[in-house]
Amino acid sequence: YTKKETTKAYPKIGNYTKNIYEKLPFKLTGAQIKGMREIRKDISDSKQMNRLIQGDVGCGKTVLALLSASLVADNEGQIAFLAPTEILARQHYKTIKKLADLVGLKVELLLGGKKGEERGSLLDLIKNGKIQLLIGTHAIIQHDVKFNNLGLVIIDEQHRFGVHQRLSLTSKSKDYPPDILIMSATPIPRTLELTAFGSMQVSRLL
Repeated sequence: YTKKETTKAYPKIGNYTKNIYEKLPFKLTGAQIKGMREIRKDISDSKQMNRLIQGDVGCGKTVLALLSASLVADNEGQIAFLAPTEILARQHYKTIKKLADLVGLKVELLLGGKKGEERGSLLDLIKNGKIQLLIGTHAIIQHDVKFNNLGLVIIDEQHRFGVHQRLSLTSKSKDYPPDILIMSATPIPRTLELTAFGSMQVSRLL
């Protein structure tokens, strides 16, 4: 397990997280609660989180991603959520926005097709910290997308992105490396996990 970089700690549990917990339309499973405790411990630490959530489609990875984002938002950080396709980005946005709207968490979607004045206005809101959670495709990696205080990067199916793409996103944090949360529905044998994900800790939602 490799040494982690020092980053900003997010120890506060505030209204976004508390209210989302209260408004969830279901109870978290034991595996989800365990995974969330692990993530919360990582996020509240001054060592960079580098965690993989592994589990089948429908096992609740997106809910854990939202709760992780809310913890960072409670501490006035921003979150970037990178999805490999527009269909997946829209699905995550639709799922997350329903709950986020109930608690006042500002979420936006950025896809490659957004252009001109509409895109410029959105980029200004991101740069000024008015958008707390930005969900999108590779469009959020582009050089003109600037964050005010990027604290967490969530990547869905990391293997679909190149190293340079991932670095382009994590480097958008100005003063310190962001925490990193990877989501994957792809079963990962333990032997491969040690080589491909050796620097990560793993939470399984089984």
